Amino acid sequence: MSKQYFRICFCFWRKFKIKWEAEPPGDIKKLFDQYAEHGTMTIDHLLRFLIDFQGQHDATKDDAQAIFNSLKHLNIFQRKGLQIDTFFRYLLGDLNGPLSPRGVHHDMNAPLAHYFIYTGHNSYLTGNQLSSDSSTVPIIDALNKGVRVIELDLWPTTSGDDVEVRHGGTLTSPVELIECLEAIKNHAFSASESPVIITFEDHIPAYLQAKVAKLVRKTFGSMLFWPTTEVLKEFPSPASLKKRIMISTKPPENPEDHIDSDEEGIGATDKLHDTYFNGRMRQVIKMKDEEEIPEYRRLIAIHAGKPKGGIEKWLINRSKARRLSLSEQELEDIAGTRGTDIVRYTQRNLLRIYPKGMRLDSSNYNPMVGWKHGAQMVAFNMQGLGKNLKIMEGMFRANGGCGYVKKPEFLLTVGPNGEVFDPKATLPVKKTLKVRVYMGEGWHMEFHETHFDSYSPPDFFTKVGIAGVPADTVMKRTRAIEDQWVPVWNEEFIFPLTVPELALLRVIVLEYDTPGQPDFGGQTCLPISELRTGIRAVPLYNNQGEIYKFVRLLMRFEFV
Repeated sequence: MSKQYFRICFCFWRKFKIKWEAEPPGDIKKLFDQYAEHGTMTIDHLLRFLIDFQGQHDATKDDAQAIFNSLKHLNIFQRKGLQIDTFFRYLLGDLNGPLSPRGVHHDMNAPLAHYFIYTGHNSYLTGNQLSSDSSTVPIIDALNKGVRVIELDLWPTTSGDDVEVRHGGTLTSPVELIECLEAIKNHAFSASESPVIITFEDHIPAYLQAKVAKLVRKTFGSMLFWPTTEVLKEFPSPASLKKRIMISTKPPENPEDHIDSDEEGIGATDKLHDTYFNGRMRQVIKMKDEEEIPEYRRLIAIHAGKPKGGIEKWLINRSKARRLSLSEQELEDIAGTRGTDIVRYTQRNLLRIYPKGMRLDSSNYNPMVGWKHGAQMVAFNMQGLGKNLKIMEGMFRANGGCGYVKKPEFLLTVGPNGEVFDPKATLPVKKTLKVRVYMGEGWHMEFHETHFDSYSPPDFFTKVGIAGVPADTVMKRTRAIEDQWVPVWNEEFIFPLTVPELALLRVIVLEYDTPGQPDFGGQTCLPISELRTGIRAVPLYNNQGEIYKFVRLLMRFEFV
């Protein structure tokens, strides 16, 4: 116990008794006594704890030994075995995280349509959708986070003899296409070996399409996946495409294709450029050579486009696997009456959902709407902030963070009479999750002593809840612990889950502020399908999705 002083005014100070080091809660002491013998936990005792209490049924003596070895640097470590303080440090340590450390462990041999894929929207923008700069920096940042789908908007330059990447019809600045392609080549597999898909929103004439085709081939070389046939009856698997790059866009127009463009906002974009950028952006350049079109067409591994006509034509499963793009609003409008048709479509084809045009601030929508309909590419503004982006990050912490998450079987199954999952169905509770929030630590090592409050230590509370289908979505909170850098809550919450396969656990720590909004103290979002049971150390992240080095919670997870 030490003291911390806060200045109230020129000559007055407030004094607080402060605990800087966490102490084992009572439950942890009882647990230690249960598995230890005479105050010492040997390797055999620890192994029994891992199997019986933590639910790590495949744990071995080598695993227990690795934990011992990780604690040897502590001055409280004793060679005979773990004492209560050493055991407590293990529970709060990196080897005791809430998710499986197995890396990529989903079946990666199914077609691409069987996976949720970490997808970016307007991946080159650094800020808002109207006036921010275009750059390779957000592309690199996204790839380093494990994003597997990068979107580039292709437009002619002012001179008409080259291609640039920009958000057409806005005040955003351009970036050279070659810079974007080089950035993707150099960083595509820095976080994951799973395939990267580049979606082109194409606003260029045929001779520039041919130029793009040559540029793409030259840049990516053997990394580029070339389909052996233009008509793919089924998409290849992520396993077969490891460290490969694919191009997805609408193919050059062909009279017999009967395909409408499905790229987002083209009507609005054309209207904007006519109004604001008459000379610069108008595509009045004549095609120089119709024979150059096949070069670009052969480049496209995943064909995109809407068949002409209404949704009845869009959702028909044709002989060719393809990609369909819908805005978040279009999906919501269609889902009301055609939810099962969308699920059936996504069992074989790719569905990309993108933010509606009114999200000029680069905010994002609820990704669960797309996921529960089987949409693989729920495209997000990765440079944005907010709750929905945290949910997206949480989903793709699954499967080793490789950017591909196998869809639940219920979204892939067809019943004996052709029936598929109904996203609107009312379902019974399938599983119940019990969460106990014991305590937290580490803030005094990450933040200045007056960061949260100028006149006293922080008053932390934790919000815990579920992001999932509407029936499962809920948030609860602990009480605030006043004037403590190491808060101890020891509160339990119970969450009934009807669709646990899609549910994510949201955890947010806030500092209670009487006169205003609570201050942010860290957050995380975890896929419940991969949550490890038992007592776990849960690291927290800042608002930008970067992990804190020291801040973590001690929590217990149990399924009943």
